[in-house]
Amino acid sequence: MRKEYDVIVVGAGHAGVEAALASARLKCSTLLLTLNLDSIAFMACNPSVGGTGKGHLVREIDALGGEMGIVADKTLLQIKMQKSFAIPL
Repeated sequence: MRKEYDVIVVGAGHAGVEAALASARLKCSTLLLTLNLDSIAFMACNPSVGGTGKGHLVREIDALGGEMGIVADKTLLQIKMQKSFAIPL
């Protein structure tokens, strides 16, 4: 049996999963290929998602409807909160 796909994504890391998700949301028949089913969307760099460069990238992915920021928030390993100081009026 032969099946045809609109989009084939090779690699199921961060970018591959986001690409497959975007394709599927556009109602395209999508195939996501990977060598290891145990590491689909594996977020090895989760502690650095909020870092300077990666934090900016995550916000861009959020703006485009991606899932990386949502998943990172749900599975976070560490979090750093900045203190904000209110100035009395």
